[in-house]
Amino acid sequence: MESDRLFYMRRVTAERLAAARAVTAEARERRMVLVQSYLDKLQALSPDLTVA
Repeated sequence: MESDRLFYMRRVTAERLAAARAVTAEARERRMVLVQSYLDKLQALSPDLTVA
């Protein structure tokens, strides 16, 4: 079983790629909201970790 940290990093990457492929601005924005939510969860797991 993968760690939460690896799962969230994988999801951030997948959602960023999906946002880049999004056809509409609304779809892109929804994907970026998910990216931010996963980044927030990563930050909660590792407060000293800075992700860009």
